[in-house]
Amino acid sequence: MKQHSPQQALDCFHQAFLRDSRPYLILKMARALKEMRQFEKAIQELERVLVVKPRSLSFLKEKAIILNRMKKFDQALETFEKIKEISPEDPFVQKEILRLRSRSRPETQVLKELQAVVGMNSKKDNAQMHGLLAQKLKGAGLVREAAAEYRAASTLEPGNPYFLKQQGFCHYRDGNYDEAMHCLAEAFRGDPSDYVVLKTLEKCYEAQGRMKGFLDLLQEALQQHPEQTPLLGTIKKVRKKLIPESPEDS
Repeated sequence: MKQHSPQQALDCFHQAFLRDSRPYLILKMARALKEMRQFEKAIQELERVLVVKPRSLSFLKEKAIILNRMKKFDQALETFEKIKEISPEDPFVQKEILRLRSRSRPETQVLKELQAVVGMNSKKDNAQMHGLLAQKLKGAGLVREAAAEYRAASTLEPGNPYFLKQQGFCHYRDGNYDEAMHCLAEAFRGDPSDYVVLKTLEKCYEAQGRMKGFLDLLQEALQQHPEQTPLLGTIKKVRKKLIPESPEDS
């Protein structure tokens, strides 16, 4: 999906489905439609399988995620609760149910409840719960505390770049540029296509007067991900900034 646009991916999956009508291709088409923000069509694709296999976890979960993106929160909650009946230990589903149920409650009450949940032995190793608490803390302006929770979530689920990125954003908002750069540079090496990460890193390096280090990072990322040609424009811009102004130009 990173090498192709969602429309190109959708066309590829559709052609493959005409040759081999396996359900996983319908799931791929639904995800491509979701990326294109064609949510109703995505739901229609998922329902083609759910009508026949109403307990299909991957299809139910994708449906719940799309309903949430559509802001149909009651339907999303209902779908997540169906999933919990089938897979009660799924940490992502547990987190989403708690998040959706808490939407109508005061923020301070939700924070206390989440802190109590995360403190329970059965939930202290649940990355999704730490992530939800971090999200609520960040929303309340407690970015330093949020960074600590995102760090805990990232430690528990190191393969999830979302937690690492959010930790970096919290450090940036807290003015802790060194920690922000450490987190975001690691995330950037894994996925240099994230524009928000790129721009936040640029601000951090610029604030620290370390644009040469930013240039080195960009070149390293491009070497590891040669398909990310948009980085060439940023590299050119940073190189220009690093060239000392000549007397004739001053």
